[in-house]
Amino acid sequence: MKKIGIEAGLTNVADFLISKGHSVRTLDGLMVEDVSSLKNLDAIVVGGLSANTIGYDDPEIKAQLINADGLTPQEVENKINE
Repeated sequence: MKKIGIEAGLTNVADFLISKGHSVRTLDGLMVEDVSSLKNLDAIVVGGLSANTIGYDDPEIKAQLINADGLTPQEVENKINE
């Protein structure tokens, strides 16, 4: 089971990942996230947002960043599992 942060509004992707047994946390729409909480994620899924908007430019964040724009939920999961 992977720990995944997902941008608010990507409900279909979140529901699919939950059905596959992943732990999913919706990230605040304002993306004012506690960087320490992002450090514990295996992947961050966004829908076209800039990575820097969520603090992803912090060198301590090791999570894989996935842009779900144009991808099916299955394709997003495939990228998470790569």
